[in-house]
Amino acid sequence: MKNARHTSSLLQLGVVTGIALASTVPSFGQNAPAAKPAGWEKSAAAGLTLTRGNSSTLLFTANVLGSRKWDQNEVELGADATYGENRGVKNAETLHGFGQYNRLFDARTFGYARIDGLHDGVAKVDYRVTISPGVGRYFIKEPNTLLRGEVGPSLVYEKQGPKTTTYMALRLAERFEHKFNDKTKLWQSLEILPQVDKFENYIVNAELGVETTLTEKLSLRTYVQDTFDNRPAPGRKKNDVKLVTALAYKF
Repeated sequence: MKNARHTSSLLQLGVVTGIALASTVPSFGQNAPAAKPAGWEKSAAAGLTLTRGNSSTLLFTANVLGSRKWDQNEVELGADATYGENRGVKNAETLHGFGQYNRLFDARTFGYARIDGLHDGVAKVDYRVTISPGVGRYFIKEPNTLLRGEVGPSLVYEKQGPKTTTYMALRLAERFEHKFNDKTKLWQSLEILPQVDKFENYIVNAELGVETTLTEKLSLRTYVQDTFDNRPAPGRKKNDVKLVTALAYKF
């Protein structure tokens, strides 16, 4: 697929962004009863593919997710790892983690602070740390459907190949979630990070997945992750696509 076509198709997924910031955070009276903090929603998932015989491959994936919402606060945390070999040659090695805190100013508008960290041994990204403050808005906020957009600046600090660089980027992101019923959930996300003074240097992260509940604690997750780096390390390809099927446990 041509790079221009690929980039255009990702952009056409539709980046939904909102820039609306309330002037003050609503205060609560001293006599108002304190809301009971909600607990954490936590899960861990793992998947393994192993072949022997005419082919000899290994692919292992794992992730841990946690989220919590209480009063005017939202916290999301996550970490994931992938390792793969083909006939003894490493063809996948990633470590990724993120944390995001949202402070709601009203029912739909929020300010956020986010940090991402990535290591990709095959793509020759020793590390990439992205720090992103910004504002966001829920365009749809229903019990079974959420759609939010986020926008803000980002500071990117990375070592890719032989070069270590630091630059400012613009972060445009959106996330959609929908529960069809008590057993099936669909989600989709898109994030674009162009360098502010050099727009041809940009990164696009996209994800599409579905989760099906098997038991009260177990579920099956299947998702596709696509990372497009318009300026990869020397000798590396611009696009990386990963299809994952994993068994998840809620705890």
